[in-house]
Amino acid sequence: MRIYLAGPEVFLADADAVAAAKKAVCAAHGLAGVFPLDPPLAPEAASLEAHQRIYRANEAHIRGCGALIANLTPFRGPSADAGTAYELGFMRALGRPVLAYTNILSDFAGRTLAHLGPHLRRRPDGAWEDDQGMGIEEFGLADNLMLDGGVIEAGFRVERQDVPEAQRWHDLTAFTRCVRSLAATLAR
Repeated sequence: MRIYLAGPEVFLADADAVAAAKKAVCAAHGLAGVFPLDPPLAPEAASLEAHQRIYRANEAHIRGCGALIANLTPFRGPSADAGTAYELGFMRALGRPVLAYTNILSDFAGRTLAHLGPHLRRRPDGAWEDDQGMGIEEFGLADNLMLDGGVIEAGFRVERQDVPEAQRWHDLTAFTRCVRSLAATLAR
């Protein structure tokens, strides 16, 4: 089975090395990893702007895969990469398995509270809100409830671990747990 490998690693200088390492883990479990930077299944029109060619290529990759594993490690803030979140939801809407992991153990609420710092206040009911009056999600989940919820509804759980910051984008321990879980499910 082809597995779409969603995550912000595409922005790393060594994205190709990370892709190769993830694909090797997949192959060791009888799966074929597909990285967002892989060549498109069908070439897109050169007349399209670069961002639209990338979007179409990634959507074609997702449609061509049987499952998705998303890296939900917080990216440039307290939450997962927005593109990764979109891809996870897109695959879930196709009715295919979605799995996810994060290399930060703290929950979404704790990270959001730390990120907002002095821009927080308590509501009369004790819940937190930001300085715009927007409530803070406090469910103890890895990220937004729609991301964790999609993974749970697909029959899996978000794999969580703490990794030193220097290894955050390269440690594949939690990713490997996702691959093993998917391979075991497919073997049943």
